[in-house]
Amino acid sequence: MSEKVSGDLFDLKNDPRLSHYLYRGGFGCWLLYLVVGTPLLANLRFYRTDLGVLSFSMMVAGLSASMVYDYYHNLPLFEQKKKWLALSYFLLAGIVYFVVLGHKSPVLPHWLPF
Repeated sequence: MSEKVSGDLFDLKNDPRLSHYLYRGGFGCWLLYLVVGTPLLANLRFYRTDLGVLSFSMMVAGLSASMVYDYYHNLPLFEQKKKWLALSYFLLAGIVYFVVLGHKSPVLPHWLPF
């Protein structure tokens, strides 16, 4: 019975549950992000950035998973979400570059005027 349940969960074409779980997990990480910022949990503040990036990543993954379901069952909604997915991937790449990698500026050649 457990194989059938897990098989259905990852059948993105016919079952939207995984996208719902990813959204809820992302929202839960966002709530933890807010709670870790309180003075009461100051010793956990080190993990706050990680929770924020994880939250955004899980929500983008949830949007991606829901788009697979919408492609087969609701094509107009899929077309609408396609633009938001591109924007969210762009924002996620920016967050990873600036926050996780520490926004190290590229080394420019000395002959460039700026």
